[in-house]
This record gives sequence, C-alpha cells and structure tokens, in this order.
Amino acid sequence: MRNWLLWGALLLLSTIAKGQALVRIDSSLNEHIFTYAQIEYLDDPHGNLNIHDVTKPAMQAQFRASLESTPQNRELGAVRWYRIRIGHNREADKYYLLEFFDQTIDDLTAYLPDTSGHFKTVHVGARYPFAQRWFHHKNFEIPLDNFRNDNAVYYFRIQSSQTADIIIVLRSIDRFVGYALSEYLTFGIFYGMILIFSFYNLIMFIAMRQRQYLYYVLYVMSVALYELCTDGIAYQLLWPNWPLWNQQAFAWPLLTMSIFALLFTSSLLHLKVRQPFLYRLIQVVIAARCLYFLACLFINPYWFNYKFVELLPLAVAFYTGIHVWARGYRPARFFVLGYAFLFLGFMLKFFIMLGYTWLNFGAISYYSLSCCFILEMFFLSFAVGDKVRLLKRKRDKAHRQMIRQMTENARLKDNLNRELEAQVKARTREISEQAAEISRMNALLEEHNKQLQTNVEEVSRARALSTSLDFEDFSKIYPDKESCLQFLADLKWTGPYHCRKCGNDNYYPGHQPFSRRCTKCSYEESATAYTIYQNIRIPINKAFYLTFLVYSSKGRISSHKLSEILEIRQSTCWSYASRITKMMEERKKALKNANGQGWSLLVLDDKEDA
Repeated sequence: MRNWLLWGALLLLSTIAKGQALVRIDSSLNEHIFTYAQIEYLDDPHGNLNIHDVTKPAMQAQFRASLESTPQNRELGAVRWYRIRIGHNREADKYYLLEFFDQTIDDLTAYLPDTSGHFKTVHVGARYPFAQRWFHHKNFEIPLDNFRNDNAVYYFRIQSSQTADIIIVLRSIDRFVGYALSEYLTFGIFYGMILIFSFYNLIMFIAMRQRQYLYYVLYVMSVALYELCTDGIAYQLLWPNWPLWNQQAFAWPLLTMSIFALLFTSSLLHLKVRQPFLYRLIQVVIAARCLYFLACLFINPYWFNYKFVELLPLAVAFYTGIHVWARGYRPARFFVLGYAFLFLGFMLKFFIMLGYTWLNFGAISYYSLSCCFILEMFFLSFAVGDKVRLLKRKRDKAHRQMIRQMTENARLKDNLNRELEAQVKARTREISEQAAEISRMNALLEEHNKQLQTNVEEVSRARALSTSLDFEDFSKIYPDKESCLQFLADLKWTGPYHCRKCGNDNYYPGHQPFSRRCTKCSYEESATAYTIYQNIRIPINKAFYLTFLVYSSKGRISSHKLSEILEIRQSTCWSYASRITKMMEERKKALKNANGQGWSLLVLDDKEDA
C-alpha cells in the first residue's frame, strides 16, 4: 500500500512538472548548461518553506519558467527555490554531476531525489567550510545518481547576500576534470600576468622612486585579490576555514582598488600641478569611498554588495584621463584606452545586473570584467612606459642643452681667464714694484725706529738722572732687579775689564746676573760689588729711587718722607739717606760738573775700590 502511495505521488509530480523542459542524459552528452524554461523558480520571501512545502501540488503550480538564460537572485538576502528536470539513462555509461558556476552563493541546499521518493540533502555555499565540499574545487559540485533510469526533479534552495548568477551545468566527470584543469591553467596564466605586471613595476619603483609605480603595484594586487575572491580561489587557497570572512572579503580589495586607482591617476597625470581642481576632486572621491566603506562595515554589511558605487571612482578616473589627454598630455592616451576597456567591462556587468539579459553571452560576459582588467593593466603599463619615454626624451633634450651651455660657458671662462691672467700679471708687476718700495721704506722706518728707541731710552735715562720723577715713572725706567743690575754693570765696566785680584783682562759671564768671572783666577765680581748697593737689604729699584730722591732734593728730604714714599722703615731710610748725603758732600765738586750724569756719580763706592 505504501509503495502504491509513493508511486502515485511521483506520478502526480511528474504530471505537474510535465510542462518543464526535460534534459535527457545519453552517451553523447558531456556537458549541458540549463537555460530559460529548463530552470523554474519559486520566490520564498519569508524563507519559511521547506522541501515538503514546495513539493505540494499547490506550490508546484507556483513555479515559473525562467525568462532569462541565466537567472539571478536580485533580492539580496532573500530565499528563492529552483528546480530542474533530468532524464537519467543508466546505459549512458558515464558519471555525471551538477555544477553551480557562481561560487558567490552564500547558502545552496540541494535536494536530490532517490528512486524511493525521498530527498537527499546536500549543503554547499560560501558560508560553509571549504573542506566539506565533495570536490575541492572553486565552484559547487553535486554528484548525481548515475544508476537510475527515470526522470527526476531536483530542487535547490538558494540564499545569497550578493547578486549571484544561477548557472547550473550538467557535466560528465571526464568533462569536468578536463574543464577544471583548463580553467585552473587559465587562472594561472591570468594571475601570472598580474604578478609579472606587479613585479616589473615594483622593480621600477625601487629603481626610480616614483610613487606612481607603487600605486600601480598596489592597484594591480588589489585587482588580483578581488578576482581571487570572486573566483573562489581565495577561499580555496587563502582562508578555507574562515567562511564568515569569506562573506565580506571582496569588499576590502574593492576599496583599495578605488583608492589606489585614483592615486595612480593623480600621480601619473600630474594633476596637482596640471589640474588642481581634478586633483581635489579625486581627494574628495577617495574620502567619500572610505566613508561609504565604514558605513557598510559598522551600519549595514549588505551595502557591500552594491558594487555599482565603484562606478563613481571609475568614471572620475576615466574622465580625468580624457580631460588631460584633450589638454595635450600624451601619456594619457594609453591611460584612456585602458580605462575604456575597464569601463566597458564594468558597464556590461552593470547592465546585466539591471536585467538586460540580452547582454549575457554566457562565459564571455561572465569573464568579461577579468579580461577587461588584463587589457587595462596592459595599456596602463604602456601609459607608464610612455610617460617614462617622454621624460627620457625631455631629459636627453635638457642634457644636450646643458652640454651646449657648458661648452659655451667653458669658452667664456677661457676668455675670461686669459683676460684675468693678463690683468693679474700687470697687477703683479705693480704690486712687486710697490712691495720693493714698501720694503725699502720699512727698512728706513726700522732704522729710524731703532734710532728713536735709542734716543728715547737715553732721554729716559737722562731724565731719570737729572729730573724729579715719581716712583711710578721711575719704575718704568728701572722696572725690576735685572734692569737695575744691567745699569750698574754698564756703569762699572764702561771701559776694558780688569780683574781686581790678578789684573787679567779676559772674563766670561758669571753665575749671577750681569756678573763677570775672571778666566784666569776665576774671581767672580757681581754688578753690585764696589757700589753703594753692595750687600743692600732693600729692593734695589727702591734703593735706586731713594738715591734719586736724596740727590734731587739735595739731601733735604726727611727720612719720614722717604719711608712714606718707599714703604720702608724710617730707620733704614735714614741710614741710607745719611750715607748718600755724606757722599754728596764728598763729591760736591764732581756733581757740579756732572754733565747729565746726575746721581749715577754717587753709585760707585771709591772707598771700596781703594
């Protein structure tokens, strides 16, 4: 009885679904892409339907055939059911699977009917760990029962926060393996080209230190990361165990793509100098894009899926290139050409998203943006190279001008040097003549100075011997002991030297200052010996001044006054003054005929000499 009910239900389902196109499996079938009426869908706005609800006759009647070759879930976050019909053939002698081409689907629950009327549930999607997939492939593969010989209806419950293409492909295992290998080889070429572009421009940045190369490298790497996210390869290879991050990972490279594309535009086209208004506009667009990203991140993450906002920075960069090119800046031509391809690919995707299904050409339109990225990077590299070439041409021109200017400067310098050399020679002759005259005049001046110095010394000595001076002025003439001893020595030995002991006429300097030592008997006579200053106990310069004061006052100065002036005890001053006064009386006649010698006639002690 139970089997009869089951077969009755299957008969009813097949009767209801007889209007849907059936895809039959035979031995010649390797691949089939479901399109139009082969796919039917049912909206589940509240997301509360299950497989038992959608298989009821009332719900079966609500399924509608797709009017598009590739259906899309335009209601982000909403649930939609899809179904397809497959006519199995056990004798096809091939193993088949279903592949969902768009890996951005967050949650895909497949209900696979078996021959007993039950459904096997398979959960795949971007929000599930990558390891639970049946094939470790970027797309979603669902194995089929290849040992049945009936028509089966397959249901799929799909929910995604991004606009996803419901591309359902029936493939044989052989076809899938060959296709997957070719696809990954294509991806390898695609990302290899991106790495080559990046590496080349990174080397150029290191060599030339121009920021445009760094911005270009960061932009290209952002493109690569975004493509890895949209292709599903990033989830497979970079973060297979982080499904939550996989939901929003694409938004970060989208942000950096916009930022570095605009910075690259500004740097390549020299907008800060050439077009200040466009330079400020780009800064405003970058700030607005960052604010929108923060709003998505902290307010509503679903806004990340409104990728059409990238149209604004793309349009600003494209317009900037056209405007600068129109103003005559040649490197902008390749920039405009590259962005024209990117703009074309972006608008194609944008219009397909808006529902213009006639623009959908299958794999060509699906990979159109990736191809446009490659073309854009290719022409942007030409733009950078063209700028370098123009800069090199300007540099060579400036270098040639610099060489011509340096040659002219060298010629002028040589002429100037020759003129200067002639002037220097003439001036040198004049200076030589002036130097000879100056030397002669200096010699005369030196001779006159010596004579004047001698005269000054003689006048000073005469003044010290015959006039009244204070101790300060007197000390300038006889400032220290050495000058006094020299005066005594010159006074004593004005004539030839005779030893007082042996009468020898030869001597050499003694141990004491200004003393003389006999070369024969070695008798040494000091400068103070046989003078009134022999064995004196006061400073000799003060003794000189004391003699001068007594002589100049004719012995009338008191010992108290002498003590006050010389700061010597009164008794000492009295003793020396008495001796000098007595000597003045004895040599009165000689002093009258002093002839300028003055008090020096009192210095020598004739008694000691006797």
